[in-house]
Amino acid sequence: MSSWTITGQYMETCNCAFLCPCLTSNLTAQPTEGDCKAAVALHIDKGEKDGVRLGGLSFIVMLHSPGPMGQGDIAVGLIVDETASPPQVEAIRAIATGSAGGPMAMLAPLVGRIAGVERRPIRFEANGLMYSVSAGELVNQACEGLASVTAPGQAIGIDNIAHPVNSRLSLARATRSRFHAFGIDWEDATGMRNGHFAPFAWAG
Repeated sequence: MSSWTITGQYMETCNCAFLCPCLTSNLTAQPTEGDCKAAVALHIDKGEKDGVRLGGLSFIVMLHSPGPMGQGDIAVGLIVDETASPPQVEAIRAIATGSAGGPMAMLAPLVGRIAGVERRPIRFEANGLMYSVSAGELVNQACEGLASVTAPGQAIGIDNIAHPVNSRLSLARATRSRFHAFGIDWEDATGMRNGHFAPFAWAG
């Protein structure tokens, strides 16, 4: 029986031009800017780990890959909602780093450095095809899904991909991306960069 389960909503933006080549190459392609900078944000609607309730909390996994993600040497930093208690922070840290098993464990062999954990007030908002996340001065990002003409109200999606959050992601363009965390610095508001969102259901 799983010692933890969490479900909720996810969104991210990255510095790659749309569409990120990582997804269509199984993480083997060179990022469009040479390296990859991404903020993977998750809001937990409900869940717990070893009796510690996690519903209502958000966290952001900051990633920097110096080249193709599949080659490893990825730096990872974690931002946790400042309202989380110490046991909740530890539970989220274990889940987000993959040390507690679950989907993030698939990335663990590619991680070369854990940059640390920061606490900030995280605001996660979803409204139709519009998603936005902020974490104090560290992250401010938003994306808009590519509307489907065959499924009104839904975004165009991509299936069967190697992504730890979900094997199906909605495609989106980043309307803004600002990262200044763990030495990962990026700013863009051109609307030409990559974004995604999806529900998630993790267990370990």
